Formats: sequence, C-alpha cells, structure tokens
Amino acid sequence: MWSNTLLQNLDGYRISTNPDEMDLAVIHGFLSNSYWAKGMPLAVLKKAMEHSLCFGIFSADNQQLGFARVITDKATFAYLSDVFIVESERGKGLSKWLMSTIVAHPDLQGLRRFVLVTVDAHGLYEQFGFTPIAHGERFMEVWNPEVYSN
Repeated sequence: MWSNTLLQNLDGYRISTNPDEMDLAVIHGFLSNSYWAKGMPLAVLKKAMEHSLCFGIFSADNQQLGFARVITDKATFAYLSDVFIVESERGKGLSKWLMSTIVAHPDLQGLRRFVLVTVDAHGLYEQFGFTPIAHGERFMEVWNPEVYSN
C-alpha cells in the first residue's frame, strides 16, 4: 500500500500526503492571495483539504515549499487544484517532480477523466498528458468567482 507519509525524496526535498504535515499557514497564505482562490477563508481551505488527496513538498527542515490537492472519487474522476511552489523554490524542477508523483499515485490510476484548470501553466501539464478538453461544449459550470468576497 502507498504510504501516506513519505512518498519520495529528491535532493533534500520530500513529498508527503500526510494531512498532519500540511502547514495551513503556508498553504492558506499562498492560496488566499492567488488569482484562483483570492480571499479564500481558512475554514473553507480546511474543509477542502479534508475532502481531498493533498500533496505537500517539504524541505529537509520540514518547511512547506509546495502543495497540490486532488479532488477525486479514486475510481473514475479527479480534479487537480491549488498547485503551487513558493516563489523562492521555483526553477528547481519541483513542480515537475510534484506532478510526476501525483500522476503515479495508486489512487489516481485507471481514471476515466483527470482534469484541471490553468491560466498559464499549460506547458507543465502537457508534459504529463493533459490536453485541452475534447468536446468542451459538453462541459457546464456554475461560476461564482466572487464567492469569497460576498
């Protein structure tokens, strides 16, 4: 069985899916200032993380440097969300390593659909098999971008 604590080590960094290791202050600090989750309340983030498969990248001294969460039924569907690497650690290949770890996770194998939304990271995700949505006209949404400011 896949360990939920230590997934991989790379040059002094490690990736974990252990919820107890996730640094909410770092994650909330980044996400609540991001273009996609601006103003997200801490309580909303906690609830979202409780119902997701979360991946954290940590330094040798256990500082959280990156994060991603996957909302999934672990059988047919997954949605990748909230992916980030803190600015000081970018350019070191950590996002590629994080994505490699995510797509290799046993709970995310054999899915019929794995989706994400990005404004500017298409090149990263294409390296892991993501493509524009086929038949995008079939997808619908309820879009409320101001939900955290209401």
